Amino acid sequence: MHTAKLAVFLPAQSLMAMRPPSLITLGLNHKTAPVDLRERLAFTPQSMPEALSRLSHLPGVSEAAIVSTCNRTELYCCVTEISDRALVEWFSQFHGLNLETVQSHLYSLDHEATIRHAMEVACGLDSMVLGEPQITGQMKDAYSMASHQGSIGPLLGKLFQHAFAVAKQVRTDTAIGSSPVSVAFAAVNLAKQIFGELKNSTALLIGAGDTIELTARHLAAQNIKHIIVANRSVERAQHLAEQFNGEAIGLQHIGDHLHRADVVIASTASPLPILGKGTVERALKVRRHEPIFMVDLAVPRDVEPEVGSLDDVYLYSVDDLQAVIDGNLQSRMQAAEQAYDIIAEQVVAFLDWQHSLGAVDVISEIRSSTQMLGQQVLEKALRQLAAGQSPEQAMEFLTHSLTNKFLHQPCTRLRQASPQEQEDLLRTARQLFFDSSAD
Repeated sequence: MHTAKLAVFLPAQSLMAMRPPSLITLGLNHKTAPVDLRERLAFTPQSMPEALSRLSHLPGVSEAAIVSTCNRTELYCCVTEISDRALVEWFSQFHGLNLETVQSHLYSLDHEATIRHAMEVACGLDSMVLGEPQITGQMKDAYSMASHQGSIGPLLGKLFQHAFAVAKQVRTDTAIGSSPVSVAFAAVNLAKQIFGELKNSTALLIGAGDTIELTARHLAAQNIKHIIVANRSVERAQHLAEQFNGEAIGLQHIGDHLHRADVVIASTASPLPILGKGTVERALKVRRHEPIFMVDLAVPRDVEPEVGSLDDVYLYSVDDLQAVIDGNLQSRMQAAEQAYDIIAEQVVAFLDWQHSLGAVDVISEIRSSTQMLGQQVLEKALRQLAAGQSPEQAMEFLTHSLTNKFLHQPCTRLRQASPQEQEDLLRTARQLFFDSSAD
């Protein structure tokens, strides 16, 4: 299994661009910083425009984009010359923190490592949940924001677009996103397998914590018809239910609403079971024994184990799902190996594209210089014609002058070169001006 290759920030070192322009990443994530520090160093949507403007106007920074999520904050920059320490100082000052608090939790990546890292992040290979797809959308939001603010340019823009294309290829060519690896996702996926589409189903969610919230989001993504949230604090249940156009009830009213539920998913911190066999039996009678799918994600259990013995009830515990998740995680890890192979190829492709830009610039310079020399010689030849010289003399002058001017600099360079340099230059000259077989 590959691991992320992160260069740990060293205060005494400076990460300088080897040749302009160069890419650099500075950041922290769930592997390098605790959640309280990640929260303090996150950029809000309101602060992002100012942050991008200030970052892109730092001396030596020509392009900038910022990816900021609950699990990572990363600065992606195109630079001509800037130290990683200068970026750390800016990062710390923007958030009102001192350098010592921040620097030990950061990583810095140079040009090629930045290219690889951006692709790995977009593919979900650097996420807390391996292969999770949300990060691709979050990177697209970061790209859109930077584009809107005018802080992103051709090199960084190309990197993000390339990373999105690689993420799509990995999703298409590997099974990295096909198997659920969270209990919430696994529970919803199991419900879908039992009921098929969930658009005509009602879900009763018992609890209002992070796991239940994530479950609600997965259910909403499957177009669940209706969500009921039951919690000890009705106010908290209401806050969660409102996000999904659902309804909130207190735990004491579960028995009054259980017959409406096709799917029941429970995850509370209660020391005693909340849902007993008798309550479920009464609900089944009202439902005329239409089946109920139940998942108990709590430890200790929220649903009495005896409920599983009832006909028309499909009851799964967190242990049942964990076996599925472990198998799926292994599948994702195997798919990740394929993804790393794809990324390795695409890093080379990106570097080849960037190197080709140098050739484009040189070709443009050669054309411009050649056209200028040709125009100068042509003007002299036309003056000779105007002075009465014959066309033959003017053409001879034009040909001779053009040949001498075009070859003067290359010939001078060859004569001045050392014997070893001459050998390399002659080989290159033959490749450029003659058939390759002449080498």
